[in-house]
Amino acid sequence: MKAIAYSAYGTSDVLGLVDVPEPKVGPGEVLVRVKAAGVNPVDWKLAAGYLDSLFEVRYPVIPGWDVAGVVEAVGPDTFDYAVGDEVYGYVRKEWVELGTYAELVAAPVRTLARKPRALTFEQAAGIPLAGLTAHQSLLRVGAEAGETVLIHSAAGGTGSLGVQIAVAMGLRVIGTAGEHNHEYLRSLGAEPVLYGEGLADRVRALAPEGVDAALDFYGDDVVATLQSLVKERHRVASIADYTAAEQGAHQLWVRPDTEGLSFLARLADEGALTVNVEHALPLAEAAKAWELSEAGRTRGKIVLTV
Repeated sequence: MKAIAYSAYGTSDVLGLVDVPEPKVGPGEVLVRVKAAGVNPVDWKLAAGYLDSLFEVRYPVIPGWDVAGVVEAVGPDTFDYAVGDEVYGYVRKEWVELGTYAELVAAPVRTLARKPRALTFEQAAGIPLAGLTAHQSLLRVGAEAGETVLIHSAAGGTGSLGVQIAVAMGLRVIGTAGEHNHEYLRSLGAEPVLYGEGLADRVRALAPEGVDAALDFYGDDVVATLQSLVKERHRVASIADYTAAEQGAHQLWVRPDTEGLSFLARLADEGALTVNVEHALPLAEAAKAWELSEAGRTRGKIVLTV
């Protein structure tokens, strides 16, 4: 089968389109014919070696954790899905090797759910990692209906999903973004504020008594600022600041979760969650997709079509 792979740490120039054997399908797994694979910053960060202390890497590596596709075969004692089922998932395994930038991927059923019927494969592939990250972050800070949550980097892939999930959960959402994305945030149901110097004052103008919880989806040493804005300092979560726990905030790393994926699919099918796919590139252009991701200017998601 065709796949994108790399055999050493590096930047986008280490990627190549290669022929590799089809993956074996074990118990509790299904073979997914990939229609689209989501691109996330963690993909190129892994390839650059930034997460070497966290993950075992086995070369050659096929990158990618997000997938949307069709079940082509099922493993022994696997009754969760049947051939022909449309699925999507966050296929993170015990080590980094056989990812989703490929024509086929063997996926443990614990990483999958049924694809949202209302979304295309490209849109569905943009949800798993980012959508689960946003949902699990909201749960981690104990966000409840009627409360106000501040989302830092609300127009990005994770943030834009987080805004919609929070609104669907009955929360008031204040979201940081550049001015060019403010109307976009309003369309998602958030109240936009400009990030950067003076952020705290601008948020207090909207929420004089403070916000109930805050989520950092970008980094940039913003955790302390967010803690100054919440009523209880521990109700801050960050996915980008690796010192968050030391500062008394939650440092979150998303986990595969079938129940969470099913919840997000229901929101999509009810019209409460959609995905803005800003770039959909063919598999062979994975290097270009990484360059776009590294630039950090994408509104919504980048996906590869297979």
